Amino acid sequence: MAINAQSGIGRIRLFNDFCGVSNYLSLTNDTAPAGDFYLGGESFEVATAGAVGLTSDGLSGVVELLTDATDKDTVFIGTGCAFDVAKMAPIAVEARVRFSDLDAKAAFIGLTSILTVDEQMDDIIDISSATVVTVTAELAGFFLSSEFTDDEDWVMVFNGGTTTAETTVANIDADDDAVAGEFQILRLEVDPNGTARWYIDGVLKQTKEGAVSTTTDFFVCCGVTANTTTAARMDVDYLLVEANRDWNA
Repeated sequence: MAINAQSGIGRIRLFNDFCGVSNYLSLTNDTAPAGDFYLGGESFEVATAGAVGLTSDGLSGVVELLTDATDKDTVFIGTGCAFDVAKMAPIAVEARVRFSDLDAKAAFIGLTSILTVDEQMDDIIDISSATVVTVTAELAGFFLSSEFTDDEDWVMVFNGGTTTAETTVANIDADDDAVAGEFQILRLEVDPNGTARWYIDGVLKQTKEGAVSTTTDFFVCCGVTANTTTAARMDVDYLLVEANRDWNA
């Protein structure tokens, strides 16, 4: 294959520190722009849900994602279907997040092959099981659910690569609990061969060879979902995505 030589930027870097985010709680739009990303989810179009920049306890810029009080409704920060592992890795997805509480919610941060403007998270990954992860999408990332027996711990999910997905929560448990009111830095790295690594606060928690498909195109998702009829919240300090640009697509 001939190389398509091009000038300009050969590395993609998407970043939002949310220092200037507007109030999107009163909108009834399907989506709204968020710098290099966009806001969406089944809950986003509800006037009482969406995203808002914090005016206190929000140093360095923090956006609060807030769902409505409808079971399984979701608000997320995401991208379009833009990333191919074989062509564009190494790919990194990193977010700094916190929760005001760990009750009645699920959250996913990572790569997914499914992400619609009006997404409900259970279209990607099951949010209602105590000990088993059921995945619909091809994905890799961090998942938390109040329905798990270990309901405050991050689970390092993957599906779609040459390695069979692990469905038992205990086997992919990061053993690193989210703590109400405290930020954590979650980082996923994916190599061109589909090997993935999960880091929490700079500590490597899991490495899986063949975790991710090298032929599937992926979205990035950083989202929160209501697990019951209680609104769910997640604060996002920043979201970073890095990848190679494929000059030969």
